[in-house]
Amino acid sequence: MAVVSWKEICLLTGLVVGCYWNSLFCGFVFDDVSAILDNKDLRPTTPLKNLFLNDFWGTPMSEERSHKSYRPLTVLTFRLNYLFSELSSSSYHLLNVVLHAVVCVLFLHFCRLLLDRSTSLIAALLFAVHPIHTEAVTGVVGRAELLSSIFLLAAFLAYTKSKGADHSIVWTPIISTVFLVAVATLCKEQGITVIGICCIYEVFVAQGFTLPMLIDTLLQVLRGKDGFPYAVLQTLLKLIVLIISTLLLVIVRVQVIQSQLPVFTRFDNPAAVSSTPTRQLTFNYLLPVNAWLLLNPSELCCDWTMGTIPLVESLLDPRNLATVVFYAMLSLLAYHSLWYGHSSSKIVMMALSLIVLPFIPASNLLFPVGFVVAERVLYVPSMGFCVLVAHGFKLLSQRGGLKKTSWLLMGVLLTTHAVKTFNRNWDWESEYMLFTSALKVNRNNAKLWNNVGHALENQNSYERALRYFLQATRVQPDDIGAHMNVGRTYKNLNKSREAEDAYLIAKSLMPQIIPGKKYATRVAPNHLNVYINLANLIRANDSRLEEADQLYRQAISMRPDFKQAYISRGELLLKMNKPSEAKDAYLRALELDHTNADLWYNLAIVNIEMKDPSEALRNFNRALDLNPRHKLALFNSALLMQESGEAKFRPEANRRFLTYVKEEPDDANGYFNLGMLAMDANKNEEAERWMREAIRLQPGFRSALFNLALLYSQSQRELDALPVLEELLRYHPEHVKGLILKGDILMNHRKDTRGAKACFERILNMDPSNVQALDYACFVELLFDCFVSFIYCVVYLLFPQITLIFCSSKGFLYNETIFFISSIVCENTKKRPELKWLKKEIPHVVSITFTQCLQNFRPS
Repeated sequence: MAVVSWKEICLLTGLVVGCYWNSLFCGFVFDDVSAILDNKDLRPTTPLKNLFLNDFWGTPMSEERSHKSYRPLTVLTFRLNYLFSELSSSSYHLLNVVLHAVVCVLFLHFCRLLLDRSTSLIAALLFAVHPIHTEAVTGVVGRAELLSSIFLLAAFLAYTKSKGADHSIVWTPIISTVFLVAVATLCKEQGITVIGICCIYEVFVAQGFTLPMLIDTLLQVLRGKDGFPYAVLQTLLKLIVLIISTLLLVIVRVQVIQSQLPVFTRFDNPAAVSSTPTRQLTFNYLLPVNAWLLLNPSELCCDWTMGTIPLVESLLDPRNLATVVFYAMLSLLAYHSLWYGHSSSKIVMMALSLIVLPFIPASNLLFPVGFVVAERVLYVPSMGFCVLVAHGFKLLSQRGGLKKTSWLLMGVLLTTHAVKTFNRNWDWESEYMLFTSALKVNRNNAKLWNNVGHALENQNSYERALRYFLQATRVQPDDIGAHMNVGRTYKNLNKSREAEDAYLIAKSLMPQIIPGKKYATRVAPNHLNVYINLANLIRANDSRLEEADQLYRQAISMRPDFKQAYISRGELLLKMNKPSEAKDAYLRALELDHTNADLWYNLAIVNIEMKDPSEALRNFNRALDLNPRHKLALFNSALLMQESGEAKFRPEANRRFLTYVKEEPDDANGYFNLGMLAMDANKNEEAERWMREAIRLQPGFRSALFNLALLYSQSQRELDALPVLEELLRYHPEHVKGLILKGDILMNHRKDTRGAKACFERILNMDPSNVQALDYACFVELLFDCFVSFIYCVVYLLFPQITLIFCSSKGFLYNETIFFISSIVCENTKKRPELKWLKKEIPHVVSITFTQCLQNFRPS
């Protein structure tokens, strides 16, 4: 095997970077959302063992809704990405580009076993830039292909060293091969197919057999003329080890999926549920379709499900001709490689093994899969294709007159492929761009219309999203998911009647229950959400709560392990004031998934409704044990501790609120409650800081403004409280406690009796029976009258004659303040005879004035 130089490695790496650097600007799209954003197995709080218990999407393998895709090592790399950069998509894309470069270098090593230096480099360059790889490299979930390919190639390269210089068996490389195959399989299922590639290499390349030679050897043994040659026995021994290893891996894999195949619907793969011969004709036609994508990757599409490729329902369908041509060409290549023993035959044989064997699990020929065509599964088969193209180029260039032309054509091919790959990467920048680009290729796939609608929905562009969802229902009228999308969008547009009609259409399309047949195996799990969505819609009407409950129970009867149905029903039962039944619903859900932090949180809410705060706190703690960053559990458990009033809970409540504000830095409620805790602990400066932050985040925050003013008042900073109260009353002019506090400060610290009186009168206008305001108002009024009386008395003592003139005025005599003046006058009439004429009026004036005070103020 020729050595790969550093220059070649740099060339390949540079070409990969040049083609894929723009993928670093792409986000998480399509399947990335489920595998990365929604997958709890990536979070550091999830136990590592869960990676080996759940499927690729984070669903427990034991659940029927699981896709049974067991790739724990791939998920582990996602988790490492999350550890370093959380959900920064560029780091995930960067690692994919690096892995693709590694695959290209390993593939060059592989090619060196079969081709000369220049031809093998051309094959590797062609593989590096082939546009069919954009889904595997630019789509983050394509990492499963990349990792599996690395270990697949490594396993094969290790196996090639199993033959010693004296033609003996070297067992260390074989053991390494088996180990690397297991690792490749834990990255993606197709990794196990490298065993078949190793077997073909051993028989037809390493041992140099051809099919006629094998037949002749077998006939001689059967005739008893001779035993098996030693070389054949060695080959058989190695093949037996490889086959047994394969069987063991298959057995383990079957045990992992619990002998259950995943549930797919006719929308995922229409041919899989079709009758004979439609199913066979369609699946065989898909082979030339995939071959054409390798040969001419001009029109690429991220999703080939549903109506993308119409079913081949008749032998007279002209597309069957493509199937015949494909099989004819494949047969010719197989005949050429099996029948002859020259080097070209070995190259073709190995190229075919790389094309065919890794593709078989995704071909639908052995068992149905969840897609019609998927470009990412062509990642490994494209290696064999590139070997064939490079070998053909070599044969063509050896003809003297075509050498320059062939090199020119290869240069054009590499350039156009590189440009196509670079441009194709931009389609993966966002979901909207990805799915609109797919619609340019195919407009008969309802899923694409739905996905564009989802992308617009995520941008809150509901009107535009609705148009795409409605188009999906026209393209595929029996698509349950499309009608559900229409219903959800109508709901977002506050068109409840239209939403209900759409959900009812989706419900009517659900398969009917067949007695004795398990319903869950006949319907996509997400389609059962139509019952949840419809129930969630109609329960907004309090008169239809029982109807909503019936829908939840119907969903549960169809799928007893439907966790979301129990959760939603629990919420409804709480609304129906049936906390004990809600508790039973949540406990049933916890039986299905006791590691779900959300369920423990919901159960804690039920405990609060049942007036059991200690049990609620225990369940909040269980939720936080499973997910220490569960925001709602952090907030509500801390609030529960705070409301308990127990000082021993304050440090932990404070810690949880601090953790909460780290998770939700823009939620003013977290800072407000931190401020309240600080107030309880008499940490006034800290309380002020938290209250100020809450008000900054939420101007007009009623409770924060009042408590900050109260904090200033309690800290003898009453004048600092006034601007805060002004802001509070600007947003909430009817805040009674704020008005009382402001009036108190104005009266006692500003000596502004008029302002204080205005505050209390505003309260009495809103609530004439407010006792506290009445007391304050009476006190302010009397204080004011005392002040006025004092002034009049001073004037009287200085200018008695002028004062008598005013006192003789009937309007003045009946003013409330005369109550105070008259008492002074009564005392002075004994000293001044000229005032004796007023003496007989005093009792009458006093009586009237006092009565008027009582009627006006009614002090408590």
